[in-house]
Amino acid sequence: MDLQDQLKKLFPTHEPSAEEAVVPQPHQLLLQKEPMICKFEKRNGKPVTIIEGYLGSDEDFKVLSKEIKTKFGVGGSFRGGEMLIQGDYRDKIMKLLQDKGFKTKRVGG
Repeated sequence: MDLQDQLKKLFPTHEPSAEEAVVPQPHQLLLQKEPMICKFEKRNGKPVTIIEGYLGSDEDFKVLSKEIKTKFGVGGSFRGGEMLIQGDYRDKIMKLLQDKGFKTKRVGG
C-alpha cells in the first residue's frame, strides 16, 4: 500500500489540488561562452584540482560542485568563486563539464 492509498483511507473526501501535484523541475545551470579554467596545484604537499571562471550564481556553482564530488566520490570545498577538489581529477572533471555543455580550458601541466 503506497502513501496515496493510505491518504485516501484517512481522508476519503479529499481531492488533491493542482498545487499539490507540482513536480519540481531539475536545476538548470547557466551555460557560458567563456571557458571554465581547470588547473592543478599542490597545497600543503597534497594535489588539488581547482575549477574557476563560472559566471553564473554561486548557488549554481555549488550545485555543480556537489554533483562532481558525489560523482567521483572525492572531497572538496567551494571558496571565493573557486571549486577545490581533492586529488588530480582534471581530465575526468573536464570530460564531465564538456558533456554538460561547458567549455573548459586546461591550465598547467
